Amino acid sequence: MSERTVNDKVALVTGANKGIGHAVAAGLAARGMTVLLAARNPDLGEKAAAELRDAGHDVRFVRLDVTDDASVRAAADAVAASPGRLDVLVNNAGISEGPGDRPADADLDHVRRVFDTNVFGVMRVTNALLPLLRRSPAGRIVNVSSGTGSLTHMTDPDHYFWNLGAVASYPQSKAALNMLTVQYAKQLRDTGILVNAVAPGPCATDFAIEHIRAGRTITRTAEDGAAIAIRMATLEDGGPTGGFFDDDGPVPW
Repeated sequence: MSERTVNDKVALVTGANKGIGHAVAAGLAARGMTVLLAARNPDLGEKAAAELRDAGHDVRFVRLDVTDDASVRAAADAVAASPGRLDVLVNNAGISEGPGDRPADADLDHVRRVFDTNVFGVMRVTNALLPLLRRSPAGRIVNVSSGTGSLTHMTDPDHYFWNLGAVASYPQSKAALNMLTVQYAKQLRDTGILVNAVAPGPCATDFAIEHIRAGRTITRTAEDGAAIAIRMATLEDGGPTGGFFDDDGPVPW
């Protein structure tokens, strides 16, 4: 999978004020893209964007709460006004369940919140920005999923996911996101827009430290996790679409 030339491209990354999202934003900016760094919190988002600007990159903050229709519409209108185009969308924003949230005794309101961010939020943002992506000569949509969304890995006794405790919402939401990725790819396959899901792997981010509870030592950095998203965001024309990838290639569904 080779990368295309990215000069003069515009990318928007959700949930990009820290962690893997911030690393994706930094990586795309370093490759010459104008990056719209989207986050819910304006103070944290603007600070993160300013840090990347200070490093010499063209990075602009966009306030965006993926769970709020009005916020998504306002962000889409802002992008349409300036810079007036979009070539890459990285749907990175995501949340997980709290400790002890198991299927048999789950708080359904919390399950709904996880799906609202991880699945419905992706649809809100993607649909709002599709008119701009359709104008791009080579649009790319990257959905940041998780290896925990692989039914194959979760049911393989030889895979470490087998020993993860049962949880109520996060892996389910990522499995749903994987299928949503396939369906967008099917709908958009005649447009030149490539749509793929990625599994960054466990990284030493606030998210992973809080939510990975398998007794594993995490040595991968946010930059390590961002690499596959950056690769799929910069695919050459004719690259794969409707797939699920990690650093080693396709991930089994």
